[in-house]
Amino acid sequence: MEACFFSKAPELYPVYLSLAGRLGETYGDLSLQVKKTQISFYNKHLFACVSFPRRLRKGQNPCFILTFGLPARVESPAIYQAVEPYPNRWTHHVLIEKQEDLTPQVYQWLDAAYWFAWNK
Repeated sequence: MEACFFSKAPELYPVYLSLAGRLGETYGDLSLQVKKTQISFYNKHLFACVSFPRRLRKGQNPCFILTFGLPARVESPAIYQAVEPYPNRWTHHVLIEKQEDLTPQVYQWLDAAYWFAWNK
């Protein structure tokens, strides 16, 4: 099912597998849902998801968007966009083009998002 999700950008599938594998190893209670527009990662609640941009800018490399929620805004050049849909709930978007974009910092944010969702 996940492979089908990446049929539009198969070169990104190994990058996604690395991300999903790391999350699966780290969080034994992880579950995921594959839908038409995103792959969602859950503990008790949604804590992160992967989707594709609606359209790429001219000349932009294929990428997927890694989205996660935190209680405060993160300021970093790696954050493509951050919005506060509810008070003290910030949704962050990171563009992932290659394996090297999955930095230790990204995994720290995902860990914080995991525990933020767990404690809702």
